[in-house]
Amino acid sequence: MATPKYTGVPGFDVSDDVTTPNSVPDLTRALRENSELVRDLCRYAENLASESAVRKKWRLSEETWELLGADDELVRAVEEERTRRVRSGATKRELAQQHVVRGPNVLASIMDDPRANARHRVDSIKALDSLAANGPEAATEQERFVIRIEDDHSEPSDEWRR
Repeated sequence: MATPKYTGVPGFDVSDDVTTPNSVPDLTRALRENSELVRDLCRYAENLASESAVRKKWRLSEETWELLGADDELVRAVEEERTRRVRSGATKRELAQQHVVRGPNVLASIMDDPRANARHRVDSIKALDSLAANGPEAATEQERFVIRIEDDHSEPSDEWRR
């Protein structure tokens, strides 16, 4: 008499003839599905982040780094993300931000240069002042909506029904 085959949940049959599924996850698949990692690898490809910064953030060993570079699906995902970032303007904004950060140093050198034209020095002072402004004057005015509900506990009139 043959024993009936177990039809329950895989991995919970204690008989000898059932093998348990592999519990070791596929590392490249898990990393490939991580959208933040794909974005960081894209920023590395665009020279917006260094290899050491990406590897440190994600704690990637040399072996894992080489494995990721050899994964065609991951490379395709990074290229798709790169195209999306170019089309959305994200790459341009990040590149511009890296260059604009150097602006205050340039303005300060113009301001401190005694050989510079006085008008240029004053303009650089004004530009630095506007960059440094973070008080209420720098805040943009916003629209305000006030909703007031009054309850006078009186009987409603028939005017609103007309």
